[in-house]
Amino acid sequence: MYQLTFSFEEFLAEFWQKKPTIIKGGFKDFIDPISPDELAGLAMEEEIDSRYIAKHGSEWDVRHGPLTFDDVPEDNWSFIVQAVNHWHEGAARLVTPFRQLPNWLLDDLMISYSTPGGGVGPHIDQYDVFIIQGSGKRHWRVGPKKDDYEEEFGHPALRQIKGFEPIIDDMLEPGDILYIPPGFPHDGYAIETSMSFSVGFRSPKKQELLSSFADYVIANEIGDVHYHNPDLPARQNSGAILDDEFNAMETMMRSLLDHPEVMKAWLGEHLSNSRHELDIIAAEPVWENAEVHQFLKSGEALKRLGGLRAFYYPEQPSVLFINGERFELPEECGDAAAQLCDAETVTQAQLGEMVDHPAFIDLIAQLINLGYWYPVE
Repeated sequence: MYQLTFSFEEFLAEFWQKKPTIIKGGFKDFIDPISPDELAGLAMEEEIDSRYIAKHGSEWDVRHGPLTFDDVPEDNWSFIVQAVNHWHEGAARLVTPFRQLPNWLLDDLMISYSTPGGGVGPHIDQYDVFIIQGSGKRHWRVGPKKDDYEEEFGHPALRQIKGFEPIIDDMLEPGDILYIPPGFPHDGYAIETSMSFSVGFRSPKKQELLSSFADYVIANEIGDVHYHNPDLPARQNSGAILDDEFNAMETMMRSLLDHPEVMKAWLGEHLSNSRHELDIIAAEPVWENAEVHQFLKSGEALKRLGGLRAFYYPEQPSVLFINGERFELPEECGDAAAQLCDAETVTQAQLGEMVDHPAFIDLIAQLINLGYWYPVE
């Protein structure tokens, strides 16, 4: 089990979305949770997002997966695999220490393998990231947050900038952590063959929230009401949109947001959707309720699928939002949602008497058969 060596509360107060920092020895005696060969195997898979990035002099070469490694140079190249926590259980354990942050902010665990000189060039990201140095050493530079960095187009697939004066200029060794908030330019390259593990947190944008809510409103036929004005006055200026008319239609739109239960249902479904593919394998044969009940009563554990997004509202402890869907239990199931969404594994010891509730067992059977939870081996 990976454990942080620093106070997360103090880190949040001083650094979170405020300034970048290097935490030396953030993980003690750090060992890579995945080998380069295993990572390369994932990069060869069709459904897994991966990239190969190399620099030849001033020229950049970028290829998107599935990758092959038959003809790669000796150095100055990297390959990157997204959402490894969805596909490799050992690597997924690296995310657990960061669950002191909200799961709905978590994006993924990205892992890069770099030969000496390998990197992606100076660039700016719009998400929070903890870059954990694994085996090998890597040199990192981080610059101040500004609005006037000039873009450089070394390759169409790379959004690079021309350069910056560093406020951090240091080398990371195994177990060191570099935290970078959104908007701070950074550039890292491998000093020797190395592995880097990036736990990324991505907050939603206004645009995507508005677009998603509009889709939800349409799909659920909410607000299917026309503008009406029985007191419409006659006018000479027929081309004008009068203030009263503008205000009435603006009020119509705003009224869609005036339903907290609708907003909560939409947001729960929206945030529980994953941006990355999941390694979902439906149960075969399907589990019957009696089998699920016996499994839990015997003391066995169920584990949530890596990368699966599962959330709840504390004031609605029997409603769950899982992978874009809403699931509801009877109120007497109490903190069922918290048990399933807060913990990565669930056992009878955690569930108590709930393990004997037919509706809860029925839900667990559904989740197992969907491939969302599975027995711990």
